[in-house]
Amino acid sequence: MASMEHPIFSVSTKPDFTKRAYEHGNAILRVSPSPNGLATVHDRDVLIYCISQIMAALNKDQKVSQVVRFKAYDLLVATNRGTDGRGYEQLKAAFKRLQGTQIETNIITGGQAQWDVFSLVDRASIIRESFDGRMIDVEVKLSDWVFNAIRAKEVLTLNRRYFRLRKPLERRLYEIARKHCGFRPGKPVKFGLDTIQKKCGSQSTSKEFKRLLKTIVEQDELHDHFPDYTIRLDDAGEMVTFTPRADKTALPQSTLFPMISENALQKARAIAPGYDVYALKSDYLAFWDDKGRQELKNPDAAFLGWCKKRNERQPLR
Repeated sequence: MASMEHPIFSVSTKPDFTKRAYEHGNAILRVSPSPNGLATVHDRDVLIYCISQIMAALNKDQKVSQVVRFKAYDLLVATNRGTDGRGYEQLKAAFKRLQGTQIETNIITGGQAQWDVFSLVDRASIIRESFDGRMIDVEVKLSDWVFNAIRAKEVLTLNRRYFRLRKPLERRLYEIARKHCGFRPGKPVKFGLDTIQKKCGSQSTSKEFKRLLKTIVEQDELHDHFPDYTIRLDDAGEMVTFTPRADKTALPQSTLFPMISENALQKARAIAPGYDVYALKSDYLAFWDDKGRQELKNPDAAFLGWCKKRNERQPLR
């Protein structure tokens, strides 16, 4: 929630090496770039995915840790990224920027008020790579500041269509709308253009920022592409209005991805003998994504049923 309220991530489409200082009310934020530039809105996908994993475990009353381990392929598919070699290289670059960007702030997370200097990610490790150098297993250690917020459940769900927004500014605008509007159909929230630019952390001139915003508004008026909210400018182009859409089917899902347990993977070995269960899991997640990402009441059962059908069609005995 803190990162949705304040401009921690860069919305630039080019490497951003600008030091930035931001104050809003009592909140003070200073962000310094790494040698690879500032962490970007797209780099934030890594944090969103890690948070989704931890929240799923918390919702099941499971023990959680600052260290999150996952399959790189799962993250790429969940966040609508390419799974070719370029997708993996971009993920490595995101790890570098997240770990290298330094943040100084007094913004409270988890009820703890203190002045902190930290990186969003303490470290990121590639545990195992394939023969062609692609990441398979990845381990990320989140900073105390981020983990405190997660444990305090200072977290908001996102619509999966968020990951289909390609422009960094569109994503940042969605985050602001999600934080300030919630889901109250017909209850608009308005901001002055200068306030929105400040919250986005945009380094553009006021004239250029207005032009970029106007393009996004026009596209939304034509295609309703902006998830969960409409975004509009007044006739003078000085006030921005976010209005929650009435369509409840657009509400964010509880998790970004089906959380398949290790127990289910063990059972899959018996159901589909001869198969690599991790390859089966990746194939299933791609299948689920292609089918429209339907919410599953029992992800383990759905996965095992799919494994059974796969083995019946193509047994490897």
